[in-house]
Amino acid sequence: MKTRRQFIQQSSAFSVGALLLPNLGFTAAKKQKFGVQLYSFRDAMAEDALGTLKKIADIGIVEIESARSTKGLYYGLSPEDMKSACEDLGMKLTSGHVALDDNFQDTMEQAAASGQEYVICSSMPSDGQTLDNYKKVADQFNTAGEDCKKLGLKFGYHNHEYEFESVNGTVLYDVLLDNTDENLVHMEMDLGWVVVAGKDPLAYFAKYPERFPLWHLKDMNMEEKESTEFGKGGLDIANLIAHRKDSGVKHIYIEQEEYASTPFESMKENMAFLRKL
Repeated sequence: MKTRRQFIQQSSAFSVGALLLPNLGFTAAKKQKFGVQLYSFRDAMAEDALGTLKKIADIGIVEIESARSTKGLYYGLSPEDMKSACEDLGMKLTSGHVALDDNFQDTMEQAAASGQEYVICSSMPSDGQTLDNYKKVADQFNTAGEDCKKLGLKFGYHNHEYEFESVNGTVLYDVLLDNTDENLVHMEMDLGWVVVAGKDPLAYFAKYPERFPLWHLKDMNMEEKESTEFGKGGLDIANLIAHRKDSGVKHIYIEQEEYASTPFESMKENMAFLRKL
């Protein structure tokens, strides 16, 4: 038989635990790191890179993925200045979108100087929606992955919609996955474009587990095929985040290319949506 003292101790422990559970859930939500693809703020970054980075940090973004522009890979800043600017604002430059072209050696060297971990090819380096072309590109990606590894970088690829076209019953994106070395080519899945293409990201997480260390989290207006604020489009964001471990994701970058008002207001709305999850 329990003594009165034991009953009180157990009851107190239960009460404290009940109070802590919501806080633990809130803490876990706060610890989820969300980054942003700077193309979301392309015009503002071109006008005032440092001022825009400050506004992005104020929204609660903690990781940055750069994007090449007419002012270079870092919107007119040097790799070193971009790195220090982010760090001064409590953010970290972890990735960057680049082209796999004749200047790739310089691109890699700048990326290494910036301290970023990933170098992501943002579009197909050659034309041709054929199986042979995608196999050729896969070989190019493996080589680029080897070159990046020598400089302490990780190479990857960011999809759009067109990679999910089929040729003779074979999805072209699958050709890239099947013919690239997972230790050399790290896929950045743009979830919005996958859904627009009529494919299921969760099916890819199951078929190619832990092949997607980077995400572009982008809700999409399915009729217009344009990005929109979270919760207004066809992406089941809560379900995708619930299965994020299956994908092997390490960095989640929010990207929005079209806006109801301004990119800053849209990003605030997106972050508020994520906090509710």
